Amino acid sequence: MSEEDLKSSSRQDNKVPGRTVGFSVMSAIIGFVAIWMGIQGDLLWDSSTKPNFENAEFLSAELGLPNDPFWGFIEIQAGDFTMGSNPVLDRLAYENERWSSRQRQGEVYLPSFYISQYETTIAQFSIYAEEIGLDLEQIELAGPPDFAVHNVTWSDAVGYARWLDSKLRSSPYTPDRLKNMLEGGGRVTLPSEAEWEKAARGTDGRIFPWGSQPSSDFANFNTGAIHSVGSKSCNECAYGLSDMAGNVWEFTRSPLQDYPYDPEDDFENLSDDALWVMRGGSFADIINNVRVAVRGAVDPGVRSNTIGFRVAISTGQ
Repeated sequence: MSEEDLKSSSRQDNKVPGRTVGFSVMSAIIGFVAIWMGIQGDLLWDSSTKPNFENAEFLSAELGLPNDPFWGFIEIQAGDFTMGSNPVLDRLAYENERWSSRQRQGEVYLPSFYISQYETTIAQFSIYAEEIGLDLEQIELAGPPDFAVHNVTWSDAVGYARWLDSKLRSSPYTPDRLKNMLEGGGRVTLPSEAEWEKAARGTDGRIFPWGSQPSSDFANFNTGAIHSVGSKSCNECAYGLSDMAGNVWEFTRSPLQDYPYDPEDDFENLSDDALWVMRGGSFADIINNVRVAVRGAVDPGVRSNTIGFRVAISTGQ
């Protein structure tokens, strides 16, 4: 995807409460059409294959979440972090990553939150889809069960998060720390743009999740195919999260806005018809687009084999 694709959008005049959508970056309307046509042939899966949930690493009985003490959620402690890009340090930076005309980056405070260590898988989404009667053939949901879910819309992702929220609240097996977060005002949702960036870069201002230098050791990018979630483990990453760079773009709950970032703009309201920020780049992208500060945006109804999501537990807007 070129920088022109990253900056293109057919909907620059959309507005959301309080602020005007400014930089229109990486609209799926143009960029993903090119990717779709160029890569679709590389992802040839048998659409009749139904995911099985017998992966020993996941809880197959109910939710398909990772079988660890916190069901795959990682806590991100409260505090400040640096958001945006400094082109002096990051020569790949795009203009829309600049904090303001006078300031390259900004400091953002976030309360503590949890975020999934892995992107949501086909197996996990299939449990939700089958329970609510979603047409999996229409979504063309096919592939190994531990692949990142894709071809889902922003609305599908929000629906999954709300469903998982209900399940975690009602399950007697939900880990106490997660239950306490939910009972204390938290909810399962998509991460905000700021939550996603902090989880990806940590508090030391790194350019990629693993540091300041490009590397294909920790990220699936420029390859032409989705990988299983977690197949590129990254102990060097700020919080040990997998696939925060590459594999699939990840939806957030933030509408696209000019910086500086304002948490008051984070909401889940389809009626406002915004472009929704996505982060992280995909298997189809070059190294420029898998940096932690890159900002994509997409219409809530777009489906693409390059877009998926992960969930968070947040007390934010």
